[in-house]
This record gives sequence, C-alpha cells and structure tokens, in this order.
Amino acid sequence: MTIGLYQPGHSALHRLPAGAKLAGLLVVSLALFLIPSTALALLSVPVAFAVYLSTGAPFRRLIAELRGPAVLLLIIFAFHAIFGSIADGVLTVARFATLILLASAITHATPISEMAALVEWLLSPLRPLGVNPEKVGLAIALAIRFIPLIAEELRHIREAQAARGLAANPLALFVPLIIRTLKAADELADAIEARGYDG
Repeated sequence: MTIGLYQPGHSALHRLPAGAKLAGLLVVSLALFLIPSTALALLSVPVAFAVYLSTGAPFRRLIAELRGPAVLLLIIFAFHAIFGSIADGVLTVARFATLILLASAITHATPISEMAALVEWLLSPLRPLGVNPEKVGLAIALAIRFIPLIAEELRHIREAQAARGLAANPLALFVPLIIRTLKAADELADAIEARGYDG
C-alpha cells in the first residue's frame, strides 16, 4: 500500500521550510521562462535530477513517476518540431523536465501537513472575503494524498485483468478505477463528517 508522496529523510531539501521550497521553485520557473537560453535549460535538467536524488527517493520511483510526463514531453517536442523548430522543442522540453523533477523532489521532501499549513497561511488574508483557508488546505492535502492511492488502484486493476487473461481495454480499466475512486472519496467524506470536522 502506498502511504503517500512524502519520503522521510534528512537532506538539505527536507530541512527547508515549505515556503522556501515553493518560493525557490517559483524563482527557478521564472528564470527558465524569462531567460531564453537553451544551454541554461539543458544544464538545469541534471541539476534538478541531482536535487531529486538528494531526497533519498529510489531511482525506480523516479522512472515510474516519469512515464506519464515523458509521453507529454514527447508530444510537446513533436508539436514544436512540426510547427516550429527542433531547437524550440528542446528548449521547451528541458524547461518542463526541470520543473517536473523539482516539483516531484519538493513533494517527496515536504509532508502534506506542511503543504496544507502553507496554503492556509497564504489564503488567510482572504478570510474577510469568505474564503475558508482551513477547508482549502484540507482539500489540497486530500488531493495530494489521493494521487498515489489512485495510482495504486490502477496497478491493482491492471494486475487483476492480467490474471484473468483480459486484453488491455481502456474502458474496462478506467470504469472500475472511477468507481473505486468515488467510493473511496465517499467513505472519506463520511469519516470526516463522523468526526464532526468543521473548518
């Protein structure tokens, strides 16, 4: 059973507060997109890769996580190669690969509770406008928590279909996945209500 995205550790990234990590990610994002340098973008990829590995997350976990984004990056590169230039495709892919690696490293090095607390703090000035920071923070924390759970459910369904000798069928894969996800969400809502939660 997947416990969550957070990977306990003692790296430098783990010791930084959540606000500093997100601020750093924002600065890197602005630098990558405001400075049109292919060399800088390509250099940032191995640096981001090193930051990811510094969190202590297993390399096989990185490979598993990059399967989906790799397809998206390939599509982006093909689009630029066809309608623009290969150089533009390389630059764009390098930028997004860097941000994906850094964002993944931050999620591995930051507990969900710290993420939720940061969101609540950032939204607290909007409380007079009717925004409930606690409920927004809880919603974000639950959304992050559900990502690995959905991936785990998807793996279970694939294994069950393979054991029954069923051919790959997107409809037979996603229908039970949606049903299980909705059921889990409903059970979670009942649990929250039973505990009398009120943000």
